[in-house]
Amino acid sequence: MPDLGAVRAFLEPHHVDIAHRVGDFVTREIAPLPEPAHDAAARVQARDILGRLGGAGWYAPIAEQHLRDCCLIRETLAAASPLADAVFALQALGAMPILLAGNDDMKRRWMPAVLEGRAMASFAMTESEAGSDVAAIATTARPDGADYVLNGAKTFISNGGLADFYTVFASTDPTRGNKGISCFLVPADTPGFRFVRPLLMSAPHPLGEIAFEECRIPAANRLGANGDGFKLGLATLDRLRPTVGAAACGMAQRALAEALQHAAARRQFGRPLAEFQLVQEKLARMATDLTAARLLVYRAAWEKDKGAERVTLEAAMAKAFATEAAQHIVDDAVQILGGRGVLAEHPVDRLYRSVRALRIYEGTTDILHLVIAGQLLK
Repeated sequence: MPDLGAVRAFLEPHHVDIAHRVGDFVTREIAPLPEPAHDAAARVQARDILGRLGGAGWYAPIAEQHLRDCCLIRETLAAASPLADAVFALQALGAMPILLAGNDDMKRRWMPAVLEGRAMASFAMTESEAGSDVAAIATTARPDGADYVLNGAKTFISNGGLADFYTVFASTDPTRGNKGISCFLVPADTPGFRFVRPLLMSAPHPLGEIAFEECRIPAANRLGANGDGFKLGLATLDRLRPTVGAAACGMAQRALAEALQHAAARRQFGRPLAEFQLVQEKLARMATDLTAARLLVYRAAWEKDKGAERVTLEAAMAKAFATEAAQHIVDDAVQILGGRGVLAEHPVDRLYRSVRALRIYEGTTDILHLVIAGQLLK
């Protein structure tokens, strides 16, 4: 369960109850799961986790857009299983555009299945030449009667080849840059959609390349107005970036706990590691950075929950600081644990392999610093 003391000012009484309940659930249902040995095993386990989370009702805060609830869930999941955190994160990313801009038929068709863990979601924006530069998207969607026809490819897509549907960003007017991008819901069984190949990460995580070859979908599957895709993508990321920071805090908290336990138990030169000042300095910095990260994360989520229309600045600060801090905290934990910290079987090694991606997806730290500066200079 997350340490709620530092962030209590941003929480309400029911959040404490949520934190206890999700902590009990994770201890019982998620923590005992073994780390998958390879990509195929990770895909099987991701489906299993999808159903467990849905059966317990943990996707409900996504539909309700209660960000503090989502942050508490992600922080708890990430501490125990980065894969379980990724499953939750993709349900949120794939479903949020539907919640924000989907029509009633779309919501009726997909949202119950998403919330119950019967349908796995994916968010398909990134391409080989379009990462941070979203305007460079080359996948096209051309109108054809009552349909759109998609052509192109996406890469680094979480749940690629595993998801039941994808929220896909494609250019409907290449001459207009990011104002010519639209968003579409594409079921995985649509003719012309193809899973190209898996992409293997050092930490188990279903990732892959997908392609669209004369992939025909009804115009009713467009999310929002024509050309609103870029705006919809930003609105989605504004809401969910604080939850990425929360996941980072969960990984950092687990690393700090492992480091504290080891420092207290391990003896070198006749005394516990915890008595050495250099180790104490690391532990103090780890705990301070983690507390600062939590404050930024829950402030951003609190602002949005309280009705702020946009939290661009707060979300960017939370995500950038928390993910960078988590990277340093996990690295310090490895250093304190020494050789044990780089054994594949140790939780800290799993965290070390998992935490790095958080500084990249949903806005790299570099881009987020530009976002922050841009907000300050307005």
